[in-house]
Amino acid sequence: KYTEETLKGIFTPGILFEELGFKYIGPLDGHNIDHLIDNLKNVKHLKGPVLLHVVTRKGKGYRPAEEDPTTFHGVSGFDREKGTIPSNPLAPPTYTEVFGRALVELASEDERIVAITAAMPQGTGLVEFSKRFPDRFYDVGIAEQSAVSLAAGLALGGLRPVVAIYSTFLQRAYDQIIEDVCLQKAPVIFAIDRGGVVGEDGATHHGVFDLSYLRPIPNLVVMAPKDEGELRDMLYTALRTEGPSAIRYPRGRGAGANCEGFKALEIGRGEVLREGRELLIVALGSMVHPSLEAAELLEREGIGTTVINARFIKPLDEELICSLAEDHRAILTVEENVKAGGFGSQVTEALRRKGIKRRVKVLGLPDEFIEHGPRGKLLELYGLSSRAIAEEGRRLLEDARGEAR
Repeated sequence: KYTEETLKGIFTPGILFEELGFKYIGPLDGHNIDHLIDNLKNVKHLKGPVLLHVVTRKGKGYRPAEEDPTTFHGVSGFDREKGTIPSNPLAPPTYTEVFGRALVELASEDERIVAITAAMPQGTGLVEFSKRFPDRFYDVGIAEQSAVSLAAGLALGGLRPVVAIYSTFLQRAYDQIIEDVCLQKAPVIFAIDRGGVVGEDGATHHGVFDLSYLRPIPNLVVMAPKDEGELRDMLYTALRTEGPSAIRYPRGRGAGANCEGFKALEIGRGEVLREGRELLIVALGSMVHPSLEAAELLEREGIGTTVINARFIKPLDEELICSLAEDHRAILTVEENVKAGGFGSQVTEALRRKGIKRRVKVLGLPDEFIEHGPRGKLLELYGLSSRAIAEEGRRLLEDARGEAR
């Protein structure tokens, strides 16, 4: 009887679900739409729980996609005839690529470094690491909570785990970030990829909440690089920090910055990239370069603009920001995150605590889900392009001048 039941379980589709009380139907060809619709209509009349087993093939009907489903998982424009995705060999590497290479370099010198992913080794740039250090690489599958808890345990055991994860997926492990990592002061590094607007990946993948949900957590250092070179330095710095750290960087290519060597950054210290007399722009991460471009546009109009690369949202360089704020007429903060509870809120709270009364404008994403579209167009739409930043700065300064009169 035992052998009979075992063989039945092996060769009879769905027997496991039937034993659990489900009415099992399938497997069905997920590409036969008419047949699928008929079955969906029929199961409406069944009583109790139903499991409809549908089988599809990724990229079905387009041979290049069938043969390389990973590359064609999320694409924008491509050559339909050749099955190739256009690329510029002279373009700078992506932030993901820079992160992956930097981690391999650092891991070659430090055997304590391990890498963790949640079923995204290619998407997070860990393929080369997994090949070079197979015994120090962990793929927990689509289980972000497990990835973070595993990292906490490894960190408390003396290792230096780096959890590479998309911003939108890190949300799933919020409790583990607080309870398992930050409460324990475990030296885990969160490499948060796709921070901000992700364009063609769509509404579900925009990473626009992380600054707001990470900022309140005690013991956590949160930083965002202005370019790919600074990303390397932040990773290097985080590995030399005793507690937990989070590095947040965008999707897409870098700015062509120098990617040689590593430099330790002082925790909680920003930098002044250009100096002016009237408008102060405090920018974070991916918004630093658009802010510099905006400052150039304003300079042509005779508006002197200072630009700060904040680097850290936590701890924030309040000393630098507040000292410069007193010397300018107006302050503009710029971030690729929702405005609610984000970087701009951190800056305005600091100014208020210091009693600094200046006109302040927070630029960021609105209280709504961001739609699908090319990243550049979405940034333009939501007022985060260099031109839009310049326009907001101009308007803010005019208001400040009017108040002075």
